[in-house]
Amino acid sequence: MLKGRLGLETARVPQAERHGLMWLGRGNLTVEDGTLRFLTRGHDDLAAGNYAVPFQMLSCILLQPGTTVSHDAMRLLARHGTGMVATGQDGVRFYASMPAGPDASARARRQARLWADEDLRVAVARRMYAWRLGEVLPQTDIAVLRGIEGARVKETYARLAAQYAVPWSGRRYDRAHPDLTDDVNLAINHAASAVEGAAQVAVAVSGVIPQLGFIHEDPGESFTLDLADLFRDSVTLPVAFSAFRERGQAETLERAVRRIAGKVFRTQAVIGKMIDRIKELFDGDDRRGHPERRG
Repeated sequence: MLKGRLGLETARVPQAERHGLMWLGRGNLTVEDGTLRFLTRGHDDLAAGNYAVPFQMLSCILLQPGTTVSHDAMRLLARHGTGMVATGQDGVRFYASMPAGPDASARARRQARLWADEDLRVAVARRMYAWRLGEVLPQTDIAVLRGIEGARVKETYARLAAQYAVPWSGRRYDRAHPDLTDDVNLAINHAASAVEGAAQVAVAVSGVIPQLGFIHEDPGESFTLDLADLFRDSVTLPVAFSAFRERGQAETLERAVRRIAGKVFRTQAVIGKMIDRIKELFDGDDRRGHPERRG
């Protein structure tokens, strides 16, 4: 009796042939006559209207605040392997995702292979440090690499603080009392949370395993933290220092950070860049020096 309802029997388009992410906000995502539609009062660059959504050609739909979704819409997306993620404005927070994910396990299996081999795990860590520090470090001990990175980060904090004309006396963060710190460090905390939210979106869309980190080890979101750290210099600290310097008198520091982070995420395509980094790590071609290549 239900055969053909919502087009559930139709063929799925492989995710490899799809075209990225669609951000939706301030509207209702429903199904009408087997077609996914988005009724919105208008949001960002999208004018008010009732739009057909080409869900079979998307990897993931990201729902921002003010959006509702029907059960039929979720079922249609799940059937066709299109992911759905609920986020904060412009991806500054990650709230939930529908576990559609990629339609193949190759990327996650490659991540697991790299993580399970100690030599390959360190090779991936060195590659990530090279992206962050601008050079390939010769050391192969993870503890030594972390120590070098820690020293470089201190220099980066001081350099960017001077660039943004922000008073700086060092990084201070008490995890037990995160609010008992100066405003500059508090802005960094808020910015780090926003960038981690973006990284969670990228991890969910890419179908990798968040627990299997190469630099971080113990947290349940270890790889997410690895990914977020790649953007500390280019996104986290500039957002934090900009918010500290530019927030309005009636604006809380956290709100200023979220606003500026959202703008940076949009204009710099931060989540797309995070997904590209994931692909470089786990979809790599050995001819281009992938860490699995030994020698």
